[in-house]
Amino acid sequence: MAFLSSRRRRARLAPELDDEALGKLLKSLLAITRTGTIATTDLCLAQMSRLLNQDTGGWDRRTHRLSVLADYLSESHLASAWATREPHDASAHVLHAWTQLTRGRSRGRLEDAAAVTETCFRAADLAPEDPTPWVVLLGVSRLERWEQPQVYGVWNEVLARDRWNREAYLSMLAYLTPEESGSRLQVLEFVDALSARMPANAACAATELTAQVLQYHAVVARGGLEALVARNHWSQASAARALERAVHSWVQPAFLRHAAALADLNLLAYALMAAERRREARPVFEALGGTVTAWPWRVDGDPVSEFAQAQSRAAAVL
Repeated sequence: MAFLSSRRRRARLAPELDDEALGKLLKSLLAITRTGTIATTDLCLAQMSRLLNQDTGGWDRRTHRLSVLADYLSESHLASAWATREPHDASAHVLHAWTQLTRGRSRGRLEDAAAVTETCFRAADLAPEDPTPWVVLLGVSRLERWEQPQVYGVWNEVLARDRWNREAYLSMLAYLTPEESGSRLQVLEFVDALSARMPANAACAATELTAQVLQYHAVVARGGLEALVARNHWSQASAARALERAVHSWVQPAFLRHAAALADLNLLAYALMAAERRREARPVFEALGGTVTAWPWRVDGDPVSEFAQAQSRAAAVL
C-alpha cells in the first residue's frame, strides 16, 4: 500500500493509541453522556469497571488505560461518583485520584491535596500489589513539592511493583529537570543509570529520548540565536546516541510491545524531523499509520497539523 494513500493513515489524535477496547469505551462514554438519560452514570460506571477490572496481563496496560481515562474525565463527576458508589474498588479510587491530579496540574494546584493523598493510600490498601496508586502519588508529590526523600520513597514503591513503569520514569524525569526540582546533571545521571540496565524494549524505553526532546525544547524556548540553531542539539553526542538507539530498533515489527508504543514512535518521528533526518523518519511515520499524540507535536502548534506537515515532508524525501 502506498505511503499516505489510505484513509487509515489520515492523521488523527488518538489518546487510546492502538488499544481498541479503550477507544470503544471513550466513544461510548461520549455518546452516553450526550444522551442525558437518568441511567447515564450507571452505564458509564459499568463500562469503566468492566474495562479496568479485567485482567490485562500486566500493569503496563492498566497504567495506560487509567492515564488516558484520567485525562478524559478530569472535568467530569464520573470518577468521583464511582469511588463513592464502590468504596472497596481500587480502580475507582485510583481513577478518582488521577482525575484530581490531572485537574490540579492544569490549574497549578490540587483543590484538596490531603484528600487526594488519602485516596491513593486507600487504593494501595485495597490492592497492595498494584503500582498505579503510587504512580498517582508520585505526581501528587511533585505538584505539592514534597521533600526529595519523600518523592524518592514513593518512586521506590512504584518500582517495587512494576520495575519499568513508563509513567513513573517519565514523571521522575520531569521532576529532575531544572524547570522543576533538579538540574541538567541530575537528568543525565538518571538517564545514564537507566540506560545501563534497562532492556532495550522496556515500557520506559523512551525516557532517554524524552530527556533529549525536553532539552531541545528548552533551547528553542530561550529564543534568539540559540533557537535559530537549535537543530544542532541533535548532533551532540548524547542526543545523537539517543536517536541512534531508537531509530534502528523501534520500528522493527513487534519490537516495542508496551501499551504506549505508538506514543514513543510519535516522539521518535518528531525528534528525527527536528534533527533534519527525514529519510529515517519516513518508516516511523509508516509504522504510526496516522496515529497522533498531542505531545510533543503541540509544542509547535496544532498537533494534527504539525504531524501531517512533518509526515508530508518525510514522504517527499526520495
